[in-house]
Amino acid sequence: MEKSLKSIASNYGLYLGAILSLLTLIGYAVSLDLFTKIWFGIGFLLIIIVLGIISVSNSKKSLGGFISFKNAFTSYFITILIGLIVSAVVSIIIFNFIDPDAAKTLQEKIIETQIQRLESFNVPSEAIAETLEKMESQGNMYSIGNILQSIVWQLAGFSVVGLIVAAVMKKSNPDTE
Repeated sequence: MEKSLKSIASNYGLYLGAILSLLTLIGYAVSLDLFTKIWFGIGFLLIIIVLGIISVSNSKKSLGGFISFKNAFTSYFITILIGLIVSAVVSIIIFNFIDPDAAKTLQEKIIETQIQRLESFNVPSEAIAETLEKMESQGNMYSIGNILQSIVWQLAGFSVVGLIVAAVMKKSNPDTE
């Protein structure tokens, strides 16, 4: 059964990676401005969470309708981990090898958009200057190191969601208690 759970989670992780990679390719091919849109980022987040939930649900079905908290979280985490890694590899290839200039252009667009958002919220100019300095000192947002660091932070954030999903989805088998 454990292998089945990992197999299901791995498959959904590959599906997630394919979807995220496709969205990245679409954003790259259609317009880099898509990456600056809040709805585009929220779409990524929702897809990640939904596929994680679907993975847990299908793992639960494969286990006869019962799943422990640990197995639910494991299914969610494996799905998210594989999906993020596949997507990161695609981003690394596009923005570091195929078109490094796109990474520079995109970073400039993201900085511009962030400054405009801060100005629209009437953030003091000192705070905007500080934010701008931090963003510029970060270097290439799409460098391999920054992408790997981003995976770690995303895993931490999505793990919190995964803990909630696991708590909601867990169901003990009364026959084994």
